Amino acid sequence: MPVRIKKLIGTVILILLVSIYAVLATAIASLYLGNASGWVHLAYFLFTGFLWVLPAMWVIKWMETAPRG
Repeated sequence: MPVRIKKLIGTVILILLVSIYAVLATAIASLYLGNASGWVHLAYFLFTGFLWVLPAMWVIKWMETAPRG
């Protein structure tokens, strides 16, 4: 697969990943943490704020790998 197409696909995947992840993380927080303290909110959003990096790193690594052949 050409590098330019890989980077285009990876960029679209990253945009979708961040958008969907942000909506889901916020929905879960509002559903389950409505009456929780500020410290619980802080811990939750710190954890979920770093958690999206793992799949994003995988996508970026895939984008940067050289094509076969």
